[in-house]
Amino acid sequence: MAEHSPRSLIVTLYGAYGRSPGNAPLAVSELIRLLHAVGVDAPSVRSSVSRLKRRELLVPARTPDGAAGYALSADARQLLDDGDRRIYRHPSPGLREGWVLAVFSVPEAERHKRHLLRSRLGNLGFGAAAPGVWIAPAGLYEETRHTLERLELAPYVELFRGEHLGFAATKESVTRWWDLDAIARLHLDFLEQQEPVLRGWEARSGGSAPDPEDAYRDYLLALDSWRRLPYADPGLPEELLPKDWPGGRSAEVFGRLHAQLRDVGAEFVGAEADAG
Repeated sequence: MAEHSPRSLIVTLYGAYGRSPGNAPLAVSELIRLLHAVGVDAPSVRSSVSRLKRRELLVPARTPDGAAGYALSADARQLLDDGDRRIYRHPSPGLREGWVLAVFSVPEAERHKRHLLRSRLGNLGFGAAAPGVWIAPAGLYEETRHTLERLELAPYVELFRGEHLGFAATKESVTRWWDLDAIARLHLDFLEQQEPVLRGWEARSGGSAPDPEDAYRDYLLALDSWRRLPYADPGLPEELLPKDWPGGRSAEVFGRLHAQLRDVGAEFVGAEADAG
Protein backbone atom coordinates (compact mmCIF):
# COMPACT_ATOMS: atom_id res chain seq x y z
CA MET A 1 0.00 0.00 0.00
CA ALA A 2 1.25 3.53 -0.78
CA GLU A 3 3.17 5.51 1.82
CA HIS A 4 1.42 8.33 3.65
CA SER A 5 2.04 11.57 1.76
CA PRO A 6 1.78 14.91 3.60
CA ARG A 7 -0.98 16.10 1.25
CA SER A 8 -3.00 12.94 1.79
CA LEU A 9 -2.59 13.21 5.57
CA ILE A 10 -3.80 16.82 5.54
CA VAL A 11 -6.91 15.86 3.59
CA THR A 12 -7.46 12.93 5.95
CA LEU A 13 -7.08 15.25 8.96
CA TYR A 14 -9.71 17.65 7.65
CA GLY A 15 -11.99 14.74 6.79
CA ALA A 16 -11.70 13.25 10.27
CA TYR A 17 -11.73 16.35 12.44
CA GLY A 18 -12.34 19.47 10.36
CA ARG A 19 -16.00 19.31 9.32
CA SER A 20 -18.13 19.35 12.45
CA PRO A 21 -20.76 22.15 12.49
CA GLY A 22 -19.16 25.33 13.74
CA ASN A 23 -15.59 24.07 13.32
CA ALA A 24 -13.21 26.97 12.87
CA PRO A 25 -10.50 26.93 10.21
CA LEU A 26 -7.31 25.19 11.27
CA ALA A 27 -4.44 27.59 11.95
CA VAL A 28 -1.20 26.91 10.11
CA SER A 29 0.54 26.42 13.47
CA GLU A 30 -2.11 23.88 14.43
CA LEU A 31 -1.68 21.98 11.16
CA ILE A 32 2.06 21.84 11.84
CA ARG A 33 1.45 20.48 15.37
CA LEU A 34 -1.04 17.87 14.23
CA LEU A 35 1.06 16.69 11.28
CA HIS A 36 4.24 16.60 13.41
CA ALA A 37 2.48 13.95 15.52
CA VAL A 38 2.46 11.64 12.48
CA GLY A 39 6.02 12.41 11.40
CA VAL A 40 5.58 15.28 8.91
CA ASP A 41 7.93 18.26 9.26
CA ALA A 42 6.84 21.90 9.06
CA PRO A 43 8.26 22.67 5.57
CA SER A 44 6.40 19.67 4.14
CA VAL A 45 3.17 20.87 5.75
CA ARG A 46 3.53 24.37 4.33
CA SER A 47 4.41 23.06 0.86
CA SER A 48 1.48 20.61 0.86
CA VAL A 49 -0.98 23.26 2.05
CA SER A 50 0.16 25.51 -0.83
CA ARG A 51 -0.52 22.72 -3.33
CA LEU A 52 -3.94 22.01 -1.86
CA LYS A 53 -4.69 25.74 -2.04
CA ARG A 54 -3.71 25.83 -5.73
CA ARG A 55 -6.02 22.86 -6.34
CA GLU A 56 -8.78 24.90 -4.63
CA LEU A 57 -9.33 22.28 -1.94
CA LEU A 58 -8.24 24.60 0.87
CA VAL A 59 -9.05 28.30 1.12
CA PRO A 60 -7.32 30.89 3.35
CA ALA A 61 -9.34 31.85 6.41
CA ARG A 62 -8.75 33.47 9.79
CA THR A 63 -9.29 31.55 13.01
CA PRO A 64 -11.48 33.17 15.70
CA ASP A 65 -8.36 34.61 17.37
CA GLY A 66 -7.16 36.12 14.08
CA ALA A 67 -4.44 33.62 13.22
CA ALA A 68 -3.78 32.67 9.61
CA GLY A 69 -5.40 29.37 8.76
CA TYR A 70 -7.18 27.30 6.15
CA ALA A 71 -10.68 25.90 5.72
CA LEU A 72 -12.11 23.40 3.28
CA SER A 73 -13.50 24.78 0.05
CA ALA A 74 -17.08 23.91 -0.86
CA ASP A 75 -15.83 21.42 -3.47
CA ALA A 76 -13.51 19.77 -0.95
CA ARG A 77 -16.31 19.46 1.58
CA GLN A 78 -18.54 17.81 -1.06
CA LEU A 79 -15.69 15.45 -1.95
CA LEU A 80 -15.27 14.42 1.67
CA ASP A 81 -19.00 14.13 2.29
CA ASP A 82 -19.26 11.80 -0.72
CA GLY A 83 -16.25 9.87 0.53
CA ASP A 84 -17.93 9.24 3.89
CA ARG A 85 -20.50 7.02 2.19
CA ARG A 86 -17.66 4.75 1.11
CA ILE A 87 -15.29 5.00 4.04
CA TYR A 88 -17.97 4.31 6.66
CA ARG A 89 -20.27 2.40 4.34
CA HIS A 90 -22.74 -0.30 5.31
CA PRO A 91 -22.27 -3.89 4.09
CA SER A 92 -21.93 -4.46 0.35
CA PRO A 93 -25.13 -4.07 -1.69
CA GLY A 94 -27.20 -6.97 -2.92
CA LEU A 95 -27.06 -7.92 -6.56
CA ARG A 96 -30.66 -6.82 -7.10
CA GLU A 97 -29.70 -3.20 -6.44
CA GLY A 98 -28.19 -3.16 -9.94
CA TRP A 99 -25.54 -1.10 -11.64
CA VAL A 100 -24.82 2.41 -12.81
CA LEU A 101 -23.42 2.70 -16.35
CA ALA A 102 -21.38 5.65 -17.56
CA VAL A 103 -21.39 5.91 -21.37
CA PHE A 104 -19.20 8.68 -22.74
CA SER A 105 -18.20 10.15 -26.06
CA VAL A 106 -15.56 12.86 -26.36
CA PRO A 107 -14.76 14.73 -29.61
CA GLU A 108 -11.29 14.09 -30.98
CA ALA A 109 -10.44 17.77 -30.56
CA GLU A 110 -10.92 17.36 -26.80
CA ARG A 111 -9.31 13.95 -26.43
CA HIS A 112 -7.45 15.09 -23.28
CA LYS A 113 -10.86 15.01 -21.59
CA ARG A 114 -11.27 11.40 -22.68
CA HIS A 115 -8.20 10.48 -20.65
CA LEU A 116 -9.45 12.55 -17.71
CA LEU A 117 -12.83 10.81 -17.84
CA ARG A 118 -11.29 7.35 -17.85
CA SER A 119 -8.99 8.31 -15.01
CA ARG A 120 -11.77 9.78 -12.86
CA LEU A 121 -14.16 6.90 -13.46
CA GLY A 122 -11.39 4.46 -12.57
CA ASN A 123 -10.63 6.44 -9.42
CA LEU A 124 -14.32 6.27 -8.47
CA GLY A 125 -14.17 2.48 -8.69
CA PHE A 126 -15.74 1.92 -12.10
CA GLY A 127 -14.69 -1.04 -14.21
CA ALA A 128 -14.41 -0.90 -17.99
CA ALA A 129 -17.14 -3.05 -19.57
CA ALA A 130 -16.36 -1.92 -23.16
CA PRO A 131 -14.72 1.07 -24.88
CA GLY A 132 -16.60 4.12 -23.64
CA VAL A 133 -18.80 2.05 -21.31
CA TRP A 134 -17.93 1.88 -17.61
CA ILE A 135 -19.84 0.09 -14.85
CA ALA A 136 -20.11 0.28 -11.06
CA PRO A 137 -22.58 -0.71 -8.34
CA ALA A 138 -25.63 1.57 -8.45
CA GLY A 139 -24.87 3.04 -5.04
CA LEU A 140 -22.03 5.07 -6.56
CA TYR A 141 -24.40 7.13 -8.72
CA GLU A 142 -24.63 10.24 -6.52
CA GLU A 143 -20.89 10.57 -6.03
CA THR A 144 -20.29 9.96 -9.74
CA ARG A 145 -22.75 12.71 -10.67
CA HIS A 146 -21.16 15.17 -8.22
CA THR A 147 -17.66 14.38 -9.50
CA LEU A 148 -18.53 14.74 -13.17
CA GLU A 149 -20.36 18.02 -12.53
CA ARG A 150 -17.50 19.41 -10.42
CA LEU A 151 -14.98 18.61 -13.17
CA GLU A 152 -17.31 19.94 -15.91
CA LEU A 153 -17.31 16.53 -17.61
CA ALA A 154 -21.06 15.89 -17.38
CA PRO A 155 -21.78 17.08 -20.97
CA TYR A 156 -19.75 14.13 -22.32
CA VAL A 157 -21.42 11.39 -20.26
CA GLU A 158 -24.79 9.66 -20.04
CA LEU A 159 -25.56 7.77 -16.82
CA PHE A 160 -27.93 4.80 -16.67
CA ARG A 161 -29.16 2.38 -14.03
CA GLY A 162 -29.71 -1.23 -15.00
CA GLU A 163 -29.11 -4.92 -14.48
CA HIS A 164 -26.70 -7.27 -16.20
CA LEU A 165 -28.59 -9.66 -18.49
CA GLY A 166 -25.76 -11.68 -20.04
CA PHE A 167 -24.36 -13.35 -21.97
CA ALA A 168 -21.64 -14.43 -19.55
CA ALA A 169 -22.56 -14.96 -15.91
CA THR A 170 -22.21 -11.76 -13.90
CA LYS A 171 -19.72 -13.39 -11.53
CA GLU A 172 -17.52 -14.22 -14.52
CA SER A 173 -17.96 -10.76 -16.06
CA VAL A 174 -16.80 -8.86 -12.98
CA THR A 175 -13.43 -10.60 -13.24
CA ARG A 176 -13.01 -8.86 -16.61
CA TRP A 177 -14.32 -5.50 -15.42
CA TRP A 178 -12.13 -5.35 -12.28
CA ASP A 179 -8.76 -6.80 -11.27
CA LEU A 180 -10.03 -8.61 -8.18
CA ASP A 181 -6.62 -10.09 -7.38
CA ALA A 182 -5.07 -6.62 -7.17
CA ILE A 183 -7.92 -5.34 -4.99
CA ALA A 184 -7.58 -8.35 -2.66
CA ARG A 185 -3.87 -7.60 -2.27
CA LEU A 186 -4.70 -4.04 -1.16
CA HIS A 187 -7.00 -5.43 1.53
CA LEU A 188 -4.34 -7.89 2.67
CA ASP A 189 -1.74 -5.10 2.83
CA PHE A 190 -4.11 -3.04 4.98
CA LEU A 191 -4.69 -6.00 7.29
CA GLU A 192 -0.95 -6.63 7.60
CA GLN A 193 -0.46 -3.02 8.71
CA GLN A 194 -3.50 -2.46 10.88
CA GLU A 195 -4.46 -5.75 12.53
CA PRO A 196 -1.41 -5.54 14.85
CA VAL A 197 -2.42 -1.95 15.72
CA LEU A 198 -5.94 -3.10 16.59
CA ARG A 199 -4.64 -6.01 18.67
CA GLY A 200 -2.37 -3.63 20.56
CA TRP A 201 -5.22 -1.28 21.43
CA GLU A 202 -7.59 -4.08 22.37
CA ALA A 203 -4.94 -5.55 24.66
CA ARG A 204 -4.95 -2.24 26.57
CA SER A 205 -8.72 -2.35 27.18
CA GLY A 206 -9.54 -2.18 30.87
CA GLY A 207 -6.18 -0.66 31.75
CA SER A 208 -5.25 3.00 32.06
CA ALA A 209 -7.00 5.62 29.98
CA PRO A 210 -5.65 5.74 26.39
CA ASP A 211 -3.29 8.57 25.50
CA PRO A 212 -5.09 10.98 23.11
CA GLU A 213 -1.97 11.64 21.03
CA ASP A 214 -1.32 7.92 20.57
CA ALA A 215 -4.97 7.37 19.62
CA TYR A 216 -4.91 10.32 17.19
CA ARG A 217 -1.70 9.14 15.50
CA ASP A 218 -2.84 5.56 15.05
CA TYR A 219 -6.31 6.58 13.91
CA LEU A 220 -5.12 9.16 11.38
CA LEU A 221 -2.65 6.71 9.83
CA ALA A 222 -5.25 3.93 9.72
CA LEU A 223 -7.84 6.24 8.16
CA ASP A 224 -5.34 7.57 5.62
CA SER A 225 -4.60 3.99 4.51
CA TRP A 226 -8.22 2.86 4.61
CA ARG A 227 -9.86 5.76 2.77
CA ARG A 228 -8.11 4.85 -0.49
CA LEU A 229 -9.33 1.26 -0.39
CA PRO A 230 -13.07 1.86 -0.94
CA TYR A 231 -12.17 3.65 -4.17
CA ALA A 232 -10.09 0.76 -5.49
CA ASP A 233 -12.77 -1.66 -4.28
CA PRO A 234 -16.20 -0.49 -5.50
CA GLY A 235 -18.08 -2.67 -3.01
CA LEU A 236 -19.33 -5.46 -5.22
CA PRO A 237 -22.21 -7.67 -4.04
CA GLU A 238 -20.92 -10.50 -1.87
CA GLU A 239 -22.31 -13.18 -4.18
CA LEU A 240 -20.01 -11.97 -6.97
CA LEU A 241 -16.80 -12.15 -4.95
CA PRO A 242 -14.38 -15.07 -4.53
CA LYS A 243 -14.51 -17.18 -1.39
CA ASP A 244 -12.40 -15.86 1.49
CA TRP A 245 -12.59 -12.32 0.10
CA PRO A 246 -10.57 -10.16 2.56
CA GLY A 247 -12.64 -7.00 2.13
CA GLY A 248 -15.07 -7.78 4.93
CA ARG A 249 -12.26 -8.44 7.39
CA SER A 250 -10.40 -5.23 6.50
CA ALA A 251 -13.63 -3.21 6.85
CA GLU A 252 -14.19 -4.79 10.27
CA VAL A 253 -10.66 -3.94 11.42
CA PHE A 254 -11.04 -0.33 10.31
CA GLY A 255 -14.48 -0.09 11.91
CA ARG A 256 -13.13 -1.28 15.27
CA LEU A 257 -10.18 1.12 15.10
CA HIS A 258 -12.60 3.95 14.25
CA ALA A 259 -14.88 3.12 17.18
CA GLN A 260 -11.99 2.84 19.64
CA LEU A 261 -9.71 5.69 18.55
CA ARG A 262 -11.52 8.45 16.69
CA ASP A 263 -13.14 10.24 19.64
CA VAL A 264 -10.14 9.77 21.92
CA GLY A 265 -7.94 11.26 19.19
CA ALA A 266 -10.26 14.26 19.00
CA GLU A 267 -9.05 15.22 22.49
CA PHE A 268 -5.56 15.69 21.10
CA VAL A 269 -6.86 17.70 18.14
CA GLY A 270 -8.74 20.05 20.48
CA ALA A 271 -6.02 20.27 23.11
CA GLU A 272 -4.38 23.44 21.80
CA ALA A 273 -7.67 25.32 21.56
CA ASP A 274 -8.63 24.21 25.07
CA ALA A 275 -5.25 25.28 26.40
CA GLY A 276 -5.72 28.70 24.82
